[in-house]
Amino acid sequence: MANTKELKDDKSEEKEQFQETQQLIVFKQGAEEYGLHIDQIKEVVLTPNITKMPQTPNFVKGVANIRGNIIGIVDLEEKFGIKEATTTAEANKANNYTLVIASDEYKVGLLVTEVPNTLTVKSESIEQSVNIVHDNNVEADYIQGIVKLDSRLIIMIDIFKVLNEDEFENLATAQDATA
Repeated sequence: MANTKELKDDKSEEKEQFQETQQLIVFKQGAEEYGLHIDQIKEVVLTPNITKMPQTPNFVKGVANIRGNIIGIVDLEEKFGIKEATTTAEANKANNYTLVIASDEYKVGLLVTEVPNTLTVKSESIEQSVNIVHDNNVEADYIQGIVKLDSRLIIMIDIFKVLNEDEFENLATAQDATA
């Protein structure tokens, strides 16, 4: 009987430890580190050739064929105002990676310049109440928190809140136009 109780205690401890951690995909945008919950990322690929689509914002580089799917490619560094706007041709010359984001409604690729890393963090390392000034064109709660790890600060974002509904619709229209 004592062994059964010990097993239950061990399993509940494991469950508590599992619930206290979160897995993130961490990538750089400019000099800062950003993180997305791992469940928002479908895959990471070398960025294929991007085709520019007309009448899209500068931060939408265009569309690319990734494993047979036409996906809108977004440059978050431009969206966040971290760097000057670049052309699609310049994006094609760079050795970028694409984080493929998929939901039931949308597929989008995020350009990153370095291979992203997987990081497991304790929930207690995440500062949830972040009171900062936001862009009025972006939903205010796209920043989910700041991860504090030693001297590192990682900005956790929800990609589905970074882009507003109109921007997702523009991406979907661009993808449909090439399909």
